[in-house]
Amino acid sequence: MKKFENHVQEIKYKVQKELIKAELNDNLINELLLIPKRIIPGPIANTRCCIYKERAIINERIKNMLYQYGDEIIDVIDIACDECPIDRFSVTEACRGCLAHHCIEACPVDAIDIINKRAVINQKKCIECGRCSKVCQFNAISDVRRPCIKSCKIGAIDIDKETKKAIIDRDKCISCGECVYKCPFGAISDKSQMLPLVRLLRNNNKNCHLYAVVAPSIAVQYDNVTIEQINHALKKIGFHMVVEAALGADIAAVTEAGLLEEELKHKAFVTTSCCPAFVSLIEKKYPEFIENISSTASPMIITSRLIKEKDSKAKVVFIGPCTAKKEEAAKENYRSIIDYTISFEEMRALIDAYEIDIENIDEEPIPNASYFGRLFARSGGVSGAMEKAIEQYNIQVELKPVVCSGIAECEKALKMAKAGKLNGNFIEGMACEGGCINGPLSMSHKTKSRNDIENYGKKSDKHTLCQTTFMPDSSKVIMSRFIKTADSTI
Repeated sequence: MKKFENHVQEIKYKVQKELIKAELNDNLINELLLIPKRIIPGPIANTRCCIYKERAIINERIKNMLYQYGDEIIDVIDIACDECPIDRFSVTEACRGCLAHHCIEACPVDAIDIINKRAVINQKKCIECGRCSKVCQFNAISDVRRPCIKSCKIGAIDIDKETKKAIIDRDKCISCGECVYKCPFGAISDKSQMLPLVRLLRNNNKNCHLYAVVAPSIAVQYDNVTIEQINHALKKIGFHMVVEAALGADIAAVTEAGLLEEELKHKAFVTTSCCPAFVSLIEKKYPEFIENISSTASPMIITSRLIKEKDSKAKVVFIGPCTAKKEEAAKENYRSIIDYTISFEEMRALIDAYEIDIENIDEEPIPNASYFGRLFARSGGVSGAMEKAIEQYNIQVELKPVVCSGIAECEKALKMAKAGKLNGNFIEGMACEGGCINGPLSMSHKTKSRNDIENYGKKSDKHTLCQTTFMPDSSKVIMSRFIKTADSTI
């Protein structure tokens, strides 16, 4: 069995698996009160003050599995958020009570005093500017920030002054999920659509065909499992067909490359649209560049539209590493396209709940995408596919990509564009450092993932961008992010 990266991931898995099993047995209501005790048997608590608090936190995780449209995708579990230090700067035992007193001189609000020959910070006065820490020659002033605040590059997380718990500023949050992955207590969590999906699988509804659209980063989730084995496992569970989102990536690259020549005639640059967190960053913080976002739909949306055009009975489940994809799929204009969105973590719990030995199951071939479509999963992959499309279709445009790995680099590029100093005409923005291979809901975040996705791409028998053999005629499928109606554009 694959090892868990940490205990938070393991606890989430146990909750997901127990709920899935209960739903499969049509016994969910009776099991709800028993699951916390099964996961936290006691009598000794693992990390909290007592087993009752740990069980209460499990109950909150169970509530997150009962997601409804309109709920926030990412939320703080208040009862789990209470173990982190509040005071950012504090003086350690390394303070020598030196003669220079650089810390006192540097403090702009007189928040430092000398008591018993050592510096002491008055936390009521401290404004957390950090100047004292920078000037201390002994490095005796520690800088301890809450992991959630430190992880949020756009400043969407703060601490409630009364409850001392983390709060999310929804006007700033882009649902990138970095805080979900980085909180060591698992106090920030994503919502789930798993239970209604399991209910559909359990009932074996003959009136619909269930399609799994898997993100290309699926190739780096397991150590010794192929996508062909995952394909077999999902079909054994009850999926009608497993389709690579990389097929949509192929088409997205060709579509956008075809539009680029015309777009660059009246725009200084164009940005990618495949990462919904990056798109949200522009919409919320750089609205002046909304018109620069590519009009091409994301690979997830394009692939799902292909499926629904091909099969009128189709219901689509997107499986990926991304919290922002959950939010994208929940948008009102996409709900008829994506029926359910689950994470790789949830997929693992689903397969294990069905007691399928994923490492030893036989392989079953899957209709595959090109090398270039599969490499959308890593930073630089979109630009590489665009360059290939321009070459393959002889498009008369010079692509000058600015590849941004992570929110910090995305913001840097957008600020350069704002100042009129962007050294390029195409911004590839990915909220996760390294790309989707490091998505917050991945089962694995290892350093060799970039090489693994490269090898996965090379296994494809298609070395040019293609109109997929899954659906040879894609001309009927809307490639735009926008859906035009008689009254408006959604």
